[in-house]
Amino acid sequence: MDPRGFEGLFKFNNMKELQEEFIGRGQVKGFKFTQIEQNCHAYLYEVSDNINTWYEVFYKKENNLYNCVSYPSNKAFGAWAWTYHTIEKAKDKFDDISNEGDIKEFKEVNKWN
Repeated sequence: MDPRGFEGLFKFNNMKELQEEFIGRGQVKGFKFTQIEQNCHAYLYEVSDNINTWYEVFYKKENNLYNCVSYPSNKAFGAWAWTYHTIEKAKDKFDDISNEGDIKEFKEVNKWN
């Protein structure tokens, strides 16, 4: 038997998810972030600075070092995160990411069939 017990034999996903609401720090200090939608592939947040509101959509990135999902830094935007001024365009991108992830999973599951 593995000395770590069953947890050593099986990977349990206790990954800490992103908060549903939070106030930004650092470069986004004071901005209010509110999660609109989330699934196993993507996140959609409404962001407000008390004057303007915009939407951020990004791939779900798991940080195994800290055992948590990471919110994108400013360097990620344009690569795996995007900003939109309308909820409609943000939801379209969220759906694109979600569908892309579903297709990858389907191909992986059916690869050996």
